[in-house]
Amino acid sequence: MASRYRIGQDPDYVPLGRRLLLLNWTLVLLLTILSCIGFAMLYSAANGSLQPWAERQMMRFVAGLVFMILIALTDVRIWLKMSYAAYVVSLILLVAVEIKGDIGMGAQRWINLGFFQLQPSELMKISLVLALARYFHGLTIEETGRIPLLIPPLLMVLAPAALVLRQPDLGTALLLIAGGGVIFWLAGVRMWKFGVILGGALAAIPIGWQFLRDYQKNRVLTFLNPENDPLGAGYHITQSKIALGSGGLFGKGFMLGSQSHLNFLPEKQTDFIFTMLGEEFGLVGGIALLLLYTLVIVYGYVIALRCANQFGRLVAIGITTTFFLYVFINIAMVMGLIPVVGVPLPLVSYGGTVMMTILVSFGLLMSISIHRDVRISRQGNDDGRH
Repeated sequence: MASRYRIGQDPDYVPLGRRLLLLNWTLVLLLTILSCIGFAMLYSAANGSLQPWAERQMMRFVAGLVFMILIALTDVRIWLKMSYAAYVVSLILLVAVEIKGDIGMGAQRWINLGFFQLQPSELMKISLVLALARYFHGLTIEETGRIPLLIPPLLMVLAPAALVLRQPDLGTALLLIAGGGVIFWLAGVRMWKFGVILGGALAAIPIGWQFLRDYQKNRVLTFLNPENDPLGAGYHITQSKIALGSGGLFGKGFMLGSQSHLNFLPEKQTDFIFTMLGEEFGLVGGIALLLLYTLVIVYGYVIALRCANQFGRLVAIGITTTFFLYVFINIAMVMGLIPVVGVPLPLVSYGGTVMMTILVSFGLLMSISIHRDVRISRQGNDDGRH
């Protein structure tokens, strides 16, 4: 007969000393290297000054690193219990942005906390993964196949995506939908249901086009033909391609990029920071950065595969896939392979909430790695029952 264990008697309890040993220090090192590359590029973007970007980013990284390690050392079952609450809080913050948020660059995406500009849509990326993972953790494979039981998680994805789209932030809305879709698929939802949703989405494109803002329409049209308006809507992507091409094999050298330092390259500290890196360090520098990202992504998926419980697997895969989408969309965007949607390059682009969100998410990933053998019942109990 199963009985509830006290923390010291819990067979799945991992002592603090062992947690420190099990902490994935290699992953911590990789994230630190990526962040240091970001500091260097922000220093270059400011023409050899720590202000206004590099110093702030360094301070945020140090704070985020502390949070990441604290989260990693916390029992994964605590995060399971807090998952729905985190989702509700993030959703309330998104509604608060809709009612009264700070407007920046034509979009209303931030809440001014005085000492920090909070972007709730970034918090929702983690909260949505946690909430969906907890929901599907409580279902059997047979229950996952029942359409009525798929309505609640579908609403959990669509509600924040709709709020984010109204800000407007098409890139983040797409990330929420794509990340949620991956968890649906891995939880066992059959492909034909995705086909139905995809077909409905394609059929709704002519209707959805009418609701896009003018600048969003211009981005799509510019993607299809960037040379049509090289000094207007096509300026960003045209300059990005010029900068990437001028970098050649080894680049022009640190802080010697002409396109970026003569201010031809727009948003060089955020969306187009990979372009600046490509101009200064060339193809070799760009490939080296991609290899670092690849190692981080591989670590994430390996952690997911080694996890013994469904909740941990889904969270790990959701976090890693979201990170992959960040990298893929940003780099494809600056190369002109997809329309410009305003997705930053993780840990390299300037941005406080994005930096903190990514480090917190990797804290969760490492918590899952440390507690990969912990048994969690479908009801979320921590007493070792299945």
